[in-house]
Amino acid sequence: MSTQSDPAPDEEERSPELTPPPAEASASAMIGAALGSAAKRAGMDPAGGKSTGHVVWAAMGGWRGVFESVLPGLIFIVVYTITIDPATGDGDLWLSLGLSVGIAAIFTLARLIAKQPVTAAVGGLVAAGVAAAFAAFTGEASNNFIPGFVTNALYGTAFLVSALVGWSLIGLAAGFLMGEGVAWRSDKRKRRVFFWLAIAWASLFAARLLVQLPLYFADNVTALGTLKLVMGLPLFAPLVAVTWLAVRALYPHRAPEAETPAE
Repeated sequence: MSTQSDPAPDEEERSPELTPPPAEASASAMIGAALGSAAKRAGMDPAGGKSTGHVVWAAMGGWRGVFESVLPGLIFIVVYTITIDPATGDGDLWLSLGLSVGIAAIFTLARLIAKQPVTAAVGGLVAAGVAAAFAAFTGEASNNFIPGFVTNALYGTAFLVSALVGWSLIGLAAGFLMGEGVAWRSDKRKRRVFFWLAIAWASLFAARLLVQLPLYFADNVTALGTLKLVMGLPLFAPLVAVTWLAVRALYPHRAPEAETPAE
């Protein structure tokens, strides 16, 4: 009589081990989820059925968002320019910085009082404060623009690298929003479109640096501030529209799921 014991049930029915997803894909999925969530909060959801104009306007934050983005910088450059002393060629730095940061603080306070989301306003206040600190500590008005240069360099590099390594940031965000994760990478058409969209965004940030840095080194504060405004929302909005239309073209039959009525 055999004394060999029967295999344990869990040994007989043991399922094959699942292969964990590559770390690269997992990290990219996490980045895509973060980018997609941010895009959705900004009203840029390709599955939302919104018009291009509505999406672009939502991405800019409406009239309030436009004012919060533009006015602090506009006030700084206007006040600095009109207070320039012909003898020294310098404007009133402290007055310009004070009014610029002050208007950003007012926007933030107004949102707090109205119990509205303060992310955009706080972001504008922090940006104005950091820029003002650079200028105040050095006594050079042109240094007010250094944080903007750093931001453009970081964003431009991120978009460029993501495109070159085949993990376009636009693709990661769109993949999350459209519910396909990183599956778009197996579609040559989507990869190509997302590659060029990332390159377009990288080019926008690079163009800002190429145009504005020479003015910074020339210490031409008025021209630098003016071009910063011109190359801000006026270039951002059309690129948002192009990105939106391109993504919608890649997913023409996708629509938001209908809500199931409660039983």
